[in-house]
Amino acid sequence: MSDPCASPAAVTEPDDSNEAVVTAVRQLSRGTVWALMGKVPFNFPAHHPQGITRGYDHRLYVSTAEIVEATQRYDHPVDGYDRTPGRGLGHVFVTDAEGRALGQVTVGEGTVYHPGGIDFDGETLWVPAAEYRPDSRSIVYRVDPDTLAVTEAFRFGDHIGGIVRDRETGLLHAVTWGSRRLLTFTTDGQLLHRADNKSHFVEYQTCVTAGAGHMVCTGISEYPLPDTGVFSLGGIAVIDIESGRIEHEAPVTALSPAGRVVTYNAVHLEIDGSVLRMFAAPDDGAAAGDSHLLTLETPLA
Repeated sequence: MSDPCASPAAVTEPDDSNEAVVTAVRQLSRGTVWALMGKVPFNFPAHHPQGITRGYDHRLYVSTAEIVEATQRYDHPVDGYDRTPGRGLGHVFVTDAEGRALGQVTVGEGTVYHPGGIDFDGETLWVPAAEYRPDSRSIVYRVDPDTLAVTEAFRFGDHIGGIVRDRETGLLHAVTWGSRRLLTFTTDGQLLHRADNKSHFVEYQTCVTAGAGHMVCTGISEYPLPDTGVFSLGGIAVIDIESGRIEHEAPVTALSPAGRVVTYNAVHLEIDGSVLRMFAAPDDGAAAGDSHLLTLETPLA
């Protein structure tokens, strides 16, 4: 007979801390297989997803760029830019595991309309928005996860493609266009450190977590094929923040419904028991249902 006074079994919440995620990513290899555990359509136009992070109460936050006018390449650089700024709107959507829209807020101004990878530090959402071209400019915002009130934190004279807050130091770590540079800021925008990314295989699109001198990033690179089309190489890596060196990396070959590598853009990682779980939103969606929230898992040793 069970004891009615016995304490209930402890319920383990998923762990997305840096220590847990770094330990798990270090176990990944070329032979790692990601199993698709769930695929649900967003019931809102997801546009061009860029970042995803988990908040409290199992809410997910997705940053996305609504492209109104695509950028166009110049024949020759103009004022230091290789393309026109284009036009668009930046959004942060609140959703859940069923892909339902629970809220939305717009970020950016003028030609600064392209949000990047985002992070939730336990109190605040950190959202960078930039011009949709390299060597441009950015605005980093704080967003209240409950009210979605948007507050400008600072501006920076380069394209910030993803940002994550170090839970231990309180500092912000960011990547520029194509993750060619790694940046460290105070929360009011003082640049403390800059390092060149020593890897040239994968352009990391979003940082997932940071702490203890390391951050985990995911992304892709596209390589032209001899006849037509491109080959997309997905990847996930542990990066040394001080030196910019990749300490561990593994390819990711799982594909989305549209045929994109799942690390194409928006990714969040967490540990749940003995599995590493990935939330990903790689596909664009001009209408509700076009883009999907994918849940993938791989077992840990």
